[in-house]
Amino acid sequence: MGRSNVVKSERHSLLMRYLTNNPFLTDEELAQLLGVSIQTVRLDRAELEIPEMRERVKKMARGAYPKLRAIEDHEVVGELVGLEIGQEGMSMLKVTEDMTLRKTRVLDGQYLFAQANSLALAMIDTEVALTGTSKVSFKRPVFQGEKVVARARVTRRKNNKYMIRVSSHVQEELVFQGKFLVFDLSEEVNRLENSH
Repeated sequence: MGRSNVVKSERHSLLMRYLTNNPFLTDEELAQLLGVSIQTVRLDRAELEIPEMRERVKKMARGAYPKLRAIEDHEVVGELVGLEIGQEGMSMLKVTEDMTLRKTRVLDGQYLFAQANSLALAMIDTEVALTGTSKVSFKRPVFQGEKVVARARVTRRKNNKYMIRVSSHVQEELVFQGKFLVFDLSEEVNRLENSH
């Protein structure tokens, strides 16, 4: 086996690892990370039968949205691309000009919070969920054109209370993190409805 085959197999495994960690990487971003041309990335993706980023995101979203219970599709901030109810979830937010503060072109923090909060709510297996408390920290400014990938995980559950951790990244860099205490209020709502 020649040197180019070894390099190619190493590159393929790196490509797979990068896309497992961040399925929203474009061919341009992958080329930069791997130190190769965009054409090489496209050829590698074709060999590995990995669709382009837009198709990967569409496929993931089609699988995630039908699982929603606590909130509706349009209430998710960003694009929901992965959801295992009661366990973990992932969404992607592409920062557009209208989301930024006019003076600085920095993403308005309410969008990072809303992306994380809606993802936390999406993970609860109930018809009625509300955020009780949150503790968040913004790690660095996010700018127009960047893609924010939020990953959420249920870390604890007790009765009707869920503790959910959310971390948001731009490529590999942490830009936001938060802990959300979310309540399943379905029993309370049913009790109120039945008493009327």
